[in-house]
Amino acid sequence: MTDSVALDTVDLHILRLLQNDARTTYRELAAEVGVAPSTCLDRVARLRRTGVILGHQLRLDPARLGRGLEALLSVQVRPHRRELIGPFVERIRSLPESRALFHLTGPDDYLVHVAVADTADLQRLVLDEFTSRREVARVETRLIFQQWECGPLLPPVPGASVPVPGQVRPAD
Repeated sequence: MTDSVALDTVDLHILRLLQNDARTTYRELAAEVGVAPSTCLDRVARLRRTGVILGHQLRLDPARLGRGLEALLSVQVRPHRRELIGPFVERIRSLPESRALFHLTGPDDYLVHVAVADTADLQRLVLDEFTSRREVARVETRLIFQQWECGPLLPPVPGASVPVPGQVRPAD
């Protein structure tokens, strides 16, 4: 686990703005957070250098690219051994249908987010690329009806109470 980086309110404001629109110029960021453009540039450079900012991504609409059906595939690999995991992960990551791959704890070993043209394409993907592999013991498919973006991602607030399920909080 990597160590967290100390961030002040200006850093947090910059991160919040960039997560909402990564194309925001340094001049616009500086004006919004109340610092000089050169200070803003230095702060963003430090956030990159320390690994807080990992990069910028272009988001595409899968449906407009002919991949209007998205699904989550829960995959169980047996035996779950290192020599099988590497090739499996690399193959799944190389598939044009793969959007994200997660290694999990629990009964399923992997969760794969895929985008395909239609149900026939999904069936082809599951049969040809997943269940045809010797190490894949089981694949469970869940269609995604709708998804929402969440965020922005910010560090936890020190001292903030986290609600416990079932716990009754006193009224303010």
